[in-house]
Amino acid sequence: MPPPVGASRRLVFRAARNEVVTSQPYAYIAGPLFDEGERWFIESVDARVAALGFRTFLPHRDNPPKTPETVPTIFQNDKGAIDKCDVIVANLNGVMTDDGTAWELGYAYALGKYGIGIFTDWRARFPAELEVVNLMMQCSLDVLVRSLDDLDRALVSWKSSHWKQ
Repeated sequence: MPPPVGASRRLVFRAARNEVVTSQPYAYIAGPLFDEGERWFIESVDARVAALGFRTFLPHRDNPPKTPETVPTIFQNDKGAIDKCDVIVANLNGVMTDDGTAWELGYAYALGKYGIGIFTDWRARFPAELEVVNLMMQCSLDVLVRSLDDLDRALVSWKSSHWKQ
């Protein structure tokens, strides 16, 4: 069985970019933020991830306000944060996965980043356990969690087995 996605490749990418490794792992928090409920949920996720000792990038917090002039900057900031992150945590809730979240997750997967998806809706989209969300989303994840408590456990597990200071 190959090592978990992102486990061995992370250090190769960092060395190639001459990045400084900090004492805290870096997590990109992905998800839709088009209404108050979505923003509340993703901010709750961010707070939990930070409480576990991760530095976080939260797009709507860490970017300038979206205007026609700032769109290219926001794209580059988001892409750059994914380039630098150790883990991506993606909110996959909703009838369909948000387009931006799908792109962020796919890009992170292509870079070999460790991916954790959150899907808290007890109504599975598909009947098979191996396809709780769209197969392209689920198969690009290292872990799919069904609650925020499960997210905490997944992050603690990743940190203890993957994070080397």
